[in-house]
Amino acid sequence: MKKLVIGILVSLLLIASTSYSACGQNKLDTLLPLRGFCIALPSPDNLDEFINFIKTELAPRNVNTLVLRVEYKYKFKSHPELIDTLALSKREVRKILKVCRENNIKVIPLIDLLGHQSGSRGPGKLLKVYPQFDETPMPKVPDTTKVVMNGFNMKSYCPLHPDVHTVVFDVVDEICDVFDSEAFHAGMDEVFDLGNDKCPRCAGRDKAELFAGEVHTIRDHLALKGRKMWMWGDRLLDGRTIGLGRWEGSYINTHRAIDMIPKDVVICDWHYERPDLTAAYFAMKGLSVMTCPWRNPRSAVMQVEDMVRFRQNSSKQMSPRFLGVMHTVWSGVGVFLDGFYGRTIDEKSGENTPWNAFRKMYDRIGEL
Repeated sequence: MKKLVIGILVSLLLIASTSYSACGQNKLDTLLPLRGFCIALPSPDNLDEFINFIKTELAPRNVNTLVLRVEYKYKFKSHPELIDTLALSKREVRKILKVCRENNIKVIPLIDLLGHQSGSRGPGKLLKVYPQFDETPMPKVPDTTKVVMNGFNMKSYCPLHPDVHTVVFDVVDEICDVFDSEAFHAGMDEVFDLGNDKCPRCAGRDKAELFAGEVHTIRDHLALKGRKMWMWGDRLLDGRTIGLGRWEGSYINTHRAIDMIPKDVVICDWHYERPDLTAAYFAMKGLSVMTCPWRNPRSAVMQVEDMVRFRQNSSKQMSPRFLGVMHTVWSGVGVFLDGFYGRTIDEKSGENTPWNAFRKMYDRIGEL
């Protein structure tokens, strides 16, 4: 009899614990349906540690979406000429997918389209292999990454080149198939070179229409296989009017494209040093949006709290458009994990590091 009573009590405790956990999870899903993490695809040498990080750090924090910046670090079969160094194989990617499935984390691949086709060291992989896709094929000076404005301008591919989408959509389709993904992140941020006067196809065209046209082209292609398009939102914000820098907002009038793009495109609204409230602007335009911090812990916490308030205090039409938050990392996996696990100390940045912001942000989410 005593054993029976103990067995019943244990069963009741297990049921209560499961119910409590489910209740907490349901509440969190109501407050912040999307809880994301964005980082580069790991290289082969840190793949196993990254998989462990997913299991021991992302899953316990209730992260449910992982965006991986693949770029050309995958061993593509469709275009092997585009394979970059330290690329992962399909078998290695499947290891990531396995641990994510076990922990109910959706994985979304990212390849930068349109912009981000060069850096401070010159053209990226796509323009190195296919220089004819360059928006500025006949530059005045050899170093085409330099511009009159401060810093460097990243090059773009020409959205009207007749062959560019044949190539980029091959790799997009392949990587989406490999990841079994329901969505694809197309980047589309920090586009400075568009409608260039030297481009034989784009010269003189409205930059907002060019940008919106490329969004439509990518979105429509993904829709053919039932996939959604994600993108960064900075080119849809008027930098001058809002008071954003040229990286966070547009200064070439692409912001007018916000009224021209399909409403089912998902916007990743990033602000890294100040928690600007532009997510409300995107939602008012009928677009679903998430807020994306980086390395400022204070801003990251405020962005979480703002998103919860937006969802709680908006109309029934607006509230579902506020999807949640996604932490972003702009280094390789190795650098982030070294900082996260204390193997390196960033004395210059102090508290303002991606790993500290990640912890503070998800600590606040946990308190919810």
